[in-house]
This record gives sequence, C-alpha cells and structure tokens, in this order.
Amino acid sequence: MAALIKAAGEEDFPAEVAVVISNRADAGGLEKARASGVPTVTIESKSFGKDRSAFEAVLQSALDQHSIDLICLAGFMRLFTAEFVQRWHGRMLNIHPSLLPSFPGLDPQGQALRAGVKISGATVHFVIPETDAGPILMQGAAAVRDDDTPQTLAARILVQEHRCYPRAVQLFAQGRVSIEGRRVRIQAPPGDAARTISSPPLDE
Repeated sequence: MAALIKAAGEEDFPAEVAVVISNRADAGGLEKARASGVPTVTIESKSFGKDRSAFEAVLQSALDQHSIDLICLAGFMRLFTAEFVQRWHGRMLNIHPSLLPSFPGLDPQGQALRAGVKISGATVHFVIPETDAGPILMQGAAAVRDDDTPQTLAARILVQEHRCYPRAVQLFAQGRVSIEGRRVRIQAPPGDAARTISSPPLDE
C-alpha cells in the first residue's frame, strides 16, 4: 500500500489512490495512508460474523462513494464471495509473495524453503473466485539463499512487491492490459510496438 501511495504521488503516474479501506481498525496501513493525505475507511468485518455478503454490501457502498475503478488488495486476508469477485472481474488486483502458481495460500515463504527452490518472488494477479489463481499481470523474482529463513526471504520478496505492484497499476491505468482467458496481454506504448514488457530483475 505504501509503495502504491508513493508511486501515485509522482507527477507522471496515471492513477491516484482515492481511498484506503480496511476491515480492521488497528491496521497499520490506515495511519500511513492518513499521514500521506489519503482518505481512509474502516469496515469492521467482525460485526458481520460469517455474513460476507452483508460486509461486501457496505464495502461496495464505500467503493461507489469514492468512484473506484480498480481495487488493489494489499495484505487483505478476508475472502470475498464469488458474486463480489465477479462484479469486479478484471478490476481487482492482488499481490502474493511467491511466483504463482507455486506456493499459493498461507506461508508461501515457508513453502518455498521446504520445497528447496532456488528462486521465489512476487506475483501481481487479477482476482478470481479461486484463491491466488487469477491471470498473472506481473512477477518479480528473488533468489532463495541457503541460509534463508521465512523472514529473510520475505524481506527480499518485499523489494519485488514494491517494484511490481506500482508498475502493474500503471499499466492498467494506461489501458495497456487485457485478459485473454488465463493470460494477460500487455500492449506496448504507442509508437513503440517492438518494445517488450519485462518484470523487474532478479533480486539476489
């Protein structure tokens, strides 16, 4: 979230962070957002119990009030109903700390270390009803070291998250992203048809 707010503050960035919404009043990101002059909204999910649809109705009202075009999830751990996800199809992004489709779900850094992989990273993907399974927009790789712990690997992956997410939002806001089935196509800038779009470099 902080990386997106920072990027949006740059003069040539084609999008703005209109509001930061949390389902927990004690979320640290709320104070960071307010310090940056970004409006915040708290919708406590506990009060809705297991009624996800009721929670989402209030959330949708807040999104409508702020005229939101794109939802960017960042550390939001509550699952949405399929109906809400379908309503925002192609307009909701998530960031996950692994190179999906490897290591979805919880503890992706621990999963990577237990599997013995040499490269992990971050993935920005569109949200679909299935968890961490949506079309991939951008990825950034991070080397896995022999002496890594879940915490040290997470810190290295975080660098890639901060690189990938603003770039992904920038491409979306420029209208250069299209979804074709399971694949995401990224159009080159006008007059630069030969240019390829690459993910951030490997962070060793």
